Amino acid sequence: MIKRIFSFLMIFVTLGCGELQQVVNQLPQGTESLGNAEIANGLREALDKGIDKQVSKLTQTDGFFKNELVKILLPEELRKVDKTLRDIGLSDLADEGLKVLNRAAEDAVGEATPIFVDAVKGITFDDARNILMGPDNAATRYLENTTRTPLYNKFKPVIKSSFDKVGADQIWNNLISRYNSIPLTKKVNPDLTDYVAQEALEGVFTMIALEEREIRTNVASRTTDLLRKVFVLQD
Repeated sequence: MIKRIFSFLMIFVTLGCGELQQVVNQLPQGTESLGNAEIANGLREALDKGIDKQVSKLTQTDGFFKNELVKILLPEELRKVDKTLRDIGLSDLADEGLKVLNRAAEDAVGEATPIFVDAVKGITFDDARNILMGPDNAATRYLENTTRTPLYNKFKPVIKSSFDKVGADQIWNNLISRYNSIPLTKKVNPDLTDYVAQEALEGVFTMIALEEREIRTNVASRTTDLLRKVFVLQD
């Protein structure tokens, strides 16, 4: 917006009145009177679009596992487990262990939408303009700050249930037991439920930020009058 004002002043200095009126006629209409309520509604619409378009993808089969942006890899302490098992011919077991972690995240994200809906509704008028004029992921960061704890609390039991459903506990108990039985290896016993919950959260906010950045930087992604009207302010 500051860039627009500066440019407009430079035009005022260099153009005559008739030419200046033509420039004014080309400026976006209504932005001068855009209030915080409309800005907040525009941000809510942008976040709703990100949730609907991007987060819903994560709930599908392979939503995490085949998305390189958010695919859950093994925690650092288990990467040596993975390598060692592959080295001794247990690649299939290692692959299955990785897949069930991602399946659990896909199950958990299905529980996120109601929490997001409440958080999006809670964007205040006072915060709206600051979020709009912030960095490309400012709205996503707002959503993360207001939902991370309730989402984690919601995700963790779902992931535990998913582990039970797909037999992940048995798979990982077998996998880790095999590794721990190898002579001279350092024993491991990670909390995989907590790990997957944290990684699932990171994946969710990564995808929402992707859509927010697209709306902020690509005019064609502003598919409604409200989005176009609000986000022109930050161009």
